[in-house]
Amino acid sequence: MPGTVYWLALTIFVLTTSEFMVAGMMPSLAAVFGVSAAQIGYLIALYALGMVLGGPLLTALFLWLKVPSRQALLWQLALYLLGAVVAASASHYGTMALARVITGVAGSACIGGALAICAETVAQEARGRASSIVLSGMMLATVLGVPAATLIDQHLGWRTSFWLVVALTAVCVVIVRALVPSSRESSGAGLGEQFRALGSGTLWAAYASSGLVIAAAYAAFTYVTAILTEVSGVPGTLLPILLGLYGLMNLVGNSLVGRFADRFTFAVLSSGLLVLGLALLAFALCAEQALFSVVAFLVIGLVGVPLSPALIVRVMRTANPGPLVNSVHVSVINAGLAFIAWAGGLAIQAGHGLKAPLWIGAVLALLALLTLLPRRVRASLAPAPLCEPG
Repeated sequence: MPGTVYWLALTIFVLTTSEFMVAGMMPSLAAVFGVSAAQIGYLIALYALGMVLGGPLLTALFLWLKVPSRQALLWQLALYLLGAVVAASASHYGTMALARVITGVAGSACIGGALAICAETVAQEARGRASSIVLSGMMLATVLGVPAATLIDQHLGWRTSFWLVVALTAVCVVIVRALVPSSRESSGAGLGEQFRALGSGTLWAAYASSGLVIAAAYAAFTYVTAILTEVSGVPGTLLPILLGLYGLMNLVGNSLVGRFADRFTFAVLSSGLLVLGLALLAFALCAEQALFSVVAFLVIGLVGVPLSPALIVRVMRTANPGPLVNSVHVSVINAGLAFIAWAGGLAIQAGHGLKAPLWIGAVLALLALLTLLPRRVRASLAPAPLCEPG
């Protein structure tokens, strides 16, 4: 596996750490800016909003300007660096919110560009394994990066964590400039082809699989703290250990899926989704039993988010794996995250209990399985019209 793949993984590690580390700093940031914890939570939502809406637009701009992939990634990292500096030096909540939008836009474009360079660098039959290595940076961020940023915040202050992100982003710029090879062709050459691909129903079926899988996996993760402590009766002191084990299961599953995703893409996706759906169902049915809940949660960690390499391979086989196709893919995944956070919270507020997100996740896993069916089978399952035309 080329060294480029590992350098791209480091870049993804830094970006993902920056995205989620706010969650561990809520008390500090709320006190500094004089706002509620909910408003600090909006900083994560603003980052995601930038990824969903701005990332593909920024990517399309570089494609229109016919900037090669590596040069585009360097410019996008430079924009991210600017946003990170603004965040680290922010003295008002509005400034921090603006910085989060800027970094979200640049982050989405960077991830899409990194995956495009990854696809250019390796042979087609190795894209799944290469993608799993790149995405391991994302999973290591939740296991190591975010806890480290929280620890730094507690001992050295929140600005230190943000300035560390600035320093690491600068290091990534230097590494990409020095060690990532130039693209074989201009990324702008495929702009028209990528726009045409976005009109493909097959591609959007692949996108739908990704959004639904990630939403189903995060149905458990987003509300797991409340579910395990208030429903399952798990002591709060065990939560850091369980979350660490969940992250470890992510890494193990990501490695396993990466090894088989290229040769057995649909088999990996269908079997993984089946296990994911059953684990969510078991979690919902047995949430009052601590042992069953913990086991189900760890199984979800093994077969949920780690399906990402197979999802990426499916998208790359459906369309030209250029930056725009990958950036829209990142946007769809983040839209899935936003949806489950909204739908789960809405169901809980409506009085359906903390287990409601688990039931929603199980339904989403079933819908994701349906998106794997051939197009003609999906069409046959669609409801018939109420009357014939004319």
